[in-house]
Amino acid sequence: MTRKDTAATALTLTDARRLRADRARQVADVLRRRVLDGDFADGALPAETALVAEFAATRNTVREALDLLRAEGLVERCPGVGTVVVSRKYPHGLERLRGLAETLREHGEIVNEVRTSGLIAPPREISARLRLPAGEPVVYIERLRSLNGLPLSLDLTYLARDLGEPLLAEDLAGTDVFVLLERLAGQPLGHAEVTLEAVNADPHSAATLGVPRGAALLMAERLTHLSDGRPVDLEFIRFRGDRIAMSGLLTRN
Repeated sequence: MTRKDTAATALTLTDARRLRADRARQVADVLRRRVLDGDFADGALPAETALVAEFAATRNTVREALDLLRAEGLVERCPGVGTVVVSRKYPHGLERLRGLAETLREHGEIVNEVRTSGLIAPPREISARLRLPAGEPVVYIERLRSLNGLPLSLDLTYLARDLGEPLLAEDLAGTDVFVLLERLAGQPLGHAEVTLEAVNADPHSAATLGVPRGAALLMAERLTHLSDGRPVDLEFIRFRGDRIAMSGLLTRN
């Protein structure tokens, strides 16, 4: 075999692996959605032979797809048993402005552990986002949110002082901040600006959320306004990516 033939063979093998990897991701995307939707009520995925037939894929492709889901922590492959769901993600809708406890109450018990709270001198950027004079103190609250006893998110919240200080005397462990803010402000919340991005878990976040350092987290930055337009609550929320799924209804007018 010539050097040219050898190179062509290597390229063909590389192309075949790439195509199999592409197909494995396609299969994994469909199976992931079915896991998140609770399609496998008994916790067991179909056997590999059934998945091969369903997706018209090779056995190796199906195995790669299942390995992708296993790496995400959604399933585990048990010898003699098959592939079973070991974790689930909880849906957090983006259509309405609601707190985490309001959104996930139907999925179990939300517990808020207040780790830090009090007045601080904020960075200039925080003051600007809340439309406050530079150097004016704000209330800072750090909470660990757990769902059904498992860490879900680490919330860092900055609040305007006139609403934040009275809020410190409230039941922050058992009541959603949004509910308290509306009561203290005497008006409903209006809208929020939300940015979602992936970030790596720093040592503090990793230890608090029970994930490895550098693990991918889903971070939501949310600036919430009262109905009169005033910004009062700026949050940086780090979610465990293996336990939350963001969803929304988008329309094109």
